[in-house]
Amino acid sequence: MSANPIVDFVPDNVGRPGFAEQEDVDAFVDMLERFETGDITPDEWRAFRLINGTYGQRQEGVYMMRIKLPQGIATAAQLQALADITEKWAGSGAGHITTRQNIQLHFVKEKDAELALGTAADAGLTTREACGNSVRNITGCPFAGVAAHEPFDVSPYAEATTRHLLRGAFSSALPRKFKIAFGGCCGYDDVQAQINDLGFLATTDAAGTPGFKVYMGGGLSTLRKAAILVHEFLPATQVLEVSEALVRTFHRIGNRKDKHKARLKWAIQKLGTPAFLAEYQKDLDAVRAEGGRPLALAPAPKPRAVPAAGALVEPLPEFAAFQKTNVRPQKQAGYSAVIVRVPKGDLSPAHFRALAALVTEYSDGELRTTNEQNLVLRFIPTWRVPELHRELTAIGLGQAGAMTMADVLSCPGASSCKIAVTNSKALGASLTDFLDGRPDLVAQVPGLDVKMSGCPNGCGQHYSGVIGLQGGMRKIDGKPVPQYFVFIGGGFDAGGPKFGRIAGKVPARRVPQALERLVALYTEEKQPGETPLAFFSRIEPAKVGARIKDLGELDATTAKAEDFVDFGESKAFEVVEMEGECAA
Repeated sequence: MSANPIVDFVPDNVGRPGFAEQEDVDAFVDMLERFETGDITPDEWRAFRLINGTYGQRQEGVYMMRIKLPQGIATAAQLQALADITEKWAGSGAGHITTRQNIQLHFVKEKDAELALGTAADAGLTTREACGNSVRNITGCPFAGVAAHEPFDVSPYAEATTRHLLRGAFSSALPRKFKIAFGGCCGYDDVQAQINDLGFLATTDAAGTPGFKVYMGGGLSTLRKAAILVHEFLPATQVLEVSEALVRTFHRIGNRKDKHKARLKWAIQKLGTPAFLAEYQKDLDAVRAEGGRPLALAPAPKPRAVPAAGALVEPLPEFAAFQKTNVRPQKQAGYSAVIVRVPKGDLSPAHFRALAALVTEYSDGELRTTNEQNLVLRFIPTWRVPELHRELTAIGLGQAGAMTMADVLSCPGASSCKIAVTNSKALGASLTDFLDGRPDLVAQVPGLDVKMSGCPNGCGQHYSGVIGLQGGMRKIDGKPVPQYFVFIGGGFDAGGPKFGRIAGKVPARRVPQALERLVALYTEEKQPGETPLAFFSRIEPAKVGARIKDLGELDATTAKAEDFVDFGESKAFEVVEMEGECAA
């Protein structure tokens, strides 16, 4: 770990440096050649490429390549690079936004990996520690720096932490992956800090000093666990030493024998909270004894002038709906932040290029991805928002409905993942079309989100959705049928994270009907002013299960031919068991 961290915060995000190192690309090429000549084993090659953001897919001969976007930030030049990489080497023809604000490229051929990595590095983009047992991409609130009621802008602290830990002594040699999030900009846990290994939520003390509430040891998957509040108030200047200390602690106490029980939350469960905190304190004391990791407070950004209004553009008829769900006023007078819905989280090369032009013309030269698989363009002069909406509509990204039930979130599922059971991504696309065609249904449940995953690992974060869907299968007369377990009541409120509870299971083709019934149940039985999250976390799962029970009653006499075919497929459904690399 460097004792002299780089704090490269530049007011107004001008001239932001990249995170890439050419040495990473050179090392990748060298190791690939050694693998191809037999100098290293397949296991050694796999461990190396995972640390460098390259996963195997269920399809032979191709990789998934994950490009890190710290805090989801991408400049216009980087968007152009992503367009080139996606067009030339991503066999899927799209870059996929992940729930950790990265961009994933699927179906990249082994022979093309060097070219893709090199093009990314030239634009300051890196895949280093985007996968594997490492400190993963550090996520951040996409509204940091522009949110009306934020205590302060967390962006420089998140960036400094990325630069301090990236390529660090322990950062790529951990027992399992390690996730960090910075937020607190929007008045709640807007970045899911309490289900990360390390979460920072902005706050201030009585004197107005910037600091963070610090959470440790949260997570989803097979052990859903809310993180422990370790520091009620940590001065912002101590962010790096706390981050490094916890990474050291995890490096020491994590389980290296069973990768399925190796996350930090498992270590805490085994030791107990008091013993874990004692181990963490040892490392924090050691870091401080070495002189700490000094971090100066970020300079206040320069005030922006209120933009002068120009010639107004006639809004499209759909603009009123877009403005209601996709546009937020900034704390900077005269500017707005615009959420861009990205169905399936997929962006084509044409999308990337058009977005590069739009952030140059309308915004501050960059955009931010979100953990809902969308985009945020910031510093849009409010009078130009209708004009920007026209431009977004022209490229197919002008849909209203951001952060509504129609804004469905899904992992890639069996479209590419080795361990997925169902093609959750294809179901997500179908549900998006269904819900966009039913604005009446969506309007009844403001704030309800739908999240889905193709397996229990939960990459689609279905455990934290008000409605969560987990892919599985059943058999009818020996033939497999794709189905989804229905979870209810997941999400975040002032009381912390709530984890969804299983209410039932339905065949994949009947999921839209199940959603209709859940909406009806809410509208019939909610209390005055009760939100969908509050309702579905209060109501008994058995009552919800009874409402959808008949949808799950499928046998040889009632099953239709389509029930045996998964969404996005044309042949009979089958479960292909493969060894995954998530815990490699």
